[in-house]
Amino acid sequence: MNRNDLQEISRLRRREAKALLKARHSPGAYYLAGYSVECALKASIAKHTKRHDFPDKKIASKVWVHNLEELIKLAALWLELEQEMKANKRLEENWAVIKEWKESTRYDANISKEMAENFYSACTARKHGILSWIKKRW
Repeated sequence: MNRNDLQEISRLRRREAKALLKARHSPGAYYLAGYSVECALKASIAKHTKRHDFPDKKIASKVWVHNLEELIKLAALWLELEQEMKANKRLEENWAVIKEWKESTRYDANISKEMAENFYSACTARKHGILSWIKKRW
C-alpha cells in the first residue's frame, strides 16, 4: 500500500460515511469517517518516506496504530496544527471532536445520529474540517 492508495481509501471511506449517514446508520458513519482521517494521516506519513529508503524500525512499528493523536505527530503535522488552532477556533473545536475517535467504535452500536453528524462535519467541513486541513498537506 502506498500514499496514493491511502489517499483513495480516505476519500472512499468519507463517501461511505456520508452514504451511511443518509441511510441513518450512524455508528457505521462515525466509524468510517474516523477511519478516513486515519488513512489521510497515514498518507501524510507515507509522503515522508523516500522511495528506496529502508524504513526505520521504530517509526515503522509506530504507524500501525489507530490513534489519531499519535498519527498526527508521526505525520509531523502536530506543531503546525497546534499553531493554526490558536488562530482558528473552529479548527480547534473540530480537532477536539476528531481526536476522540477510536478504532473500537466499530463495536459501538449506540452512536447517536447527532454524534455521527457532528463528527462527520468536523471531518469534512470545507474551511475548518480536519480532512480538508490534512489534504492540503498529504
